[in-house]
Amino acid sequence: MDAIEVTDPRDPRLADYVGLRDVTLRKSLESENGLFMAEGDKVIRRALRAGYAPRSLLLTERRREALGDLLDGVLGRGDAPVYIVSEEVARGLVGFHLHRGALGSFHRRPLPAAGDVLEGARSVVVLEDIVDHTNVGAIFRSAAGLGVDAVLLSPRCADPLYRRSVKVSMGSVFTLPYARMDDWREGLGELRERGLRILALTPGEDSVPIGEALAQEAGRPTALLLGTEGDGLSSRWLDQADARVRIPMAGRDVDSFNVTAAAAIACYELVRCSAREGSEADAPSASRESSEPSVSASPGV
Repeated sequence: MDAIEVTDPRDPRLADYVGLRDVTLRKSLESENGLFMAEGDKVIRRALRAGYAPRSLLLTERRREALGDLLDGVLGRGDAPVYIVSEEVARGLVGFHLHRGALGSFHRRPLPAAGDVLEGARSVVVLEDIVDHTNVGAIFRSAAGLGVDAVLLSPRCADPLYRRSVKVSMGSVFTLPYARMDDWREGLGELRERGLRILALTPGEDSVPIGEALAQEAGRPTALLLGTEGDGLSSRWLDQADARVRIPMAGRDVDSFNVTAAAAIACYELVRCSAREGSEADAPSASRESSEPSVSASPGV
């Protein structure tokens, strides 16, 4: 199979790549066709390594030679076409300048059940109604990089495989196990049934420093709840948590961070203090933690 040069952005063979910035169009198209987009050669390579099957690849003429090994690899599989287009055609097709020069359309896989990703997990991040795709991607990148075992999404949470989420996560969404809850109202019950302690990250006055809460039962499997941008966690999820936790701020008229910064700090503490099996000697003590300079975040800003 050889690469196929296409000169018309309206060519039906390129339908997977139409209007990448049109959120409504993309949600409909990707849902109906069971696909997702990977942008840039690094992300495409990570999708391939993770075992996702390509539908097709789109490269600009400018990047054709530089990405020759990627082109040859996909063509060598023999199961997906590679389309070559000019910069002008690419812009007319996707709706913006494709400066990375590479897009991949991939088949989605069925999501596992929540119980499957929770099996054996000692550190879990649970996202409630975080609807910004950039934030979801950034949280996945932090969680994956810091060693969190799994992510659970509420029913209304943004799609981790939406192009922007995939791009911001740098492909972390391909390697970090995740599932979507079927039931928001009772979704946390399965966490409790599996013995996970549930901590809700919130800047509220009744919250305690996250390091102190984690050190109280060092080594216990723990789920960390992160709330939507602005409003934070719902009262229902806050009430179902075993404890409300915060990352103490240093002042200077800053009372919280945004949800992505909060998630990164909290995931570091979660994995360091509680998500790995080990002796209490491996976990930080409350006294040692309190002696360190404190910076903090809240998930709801």
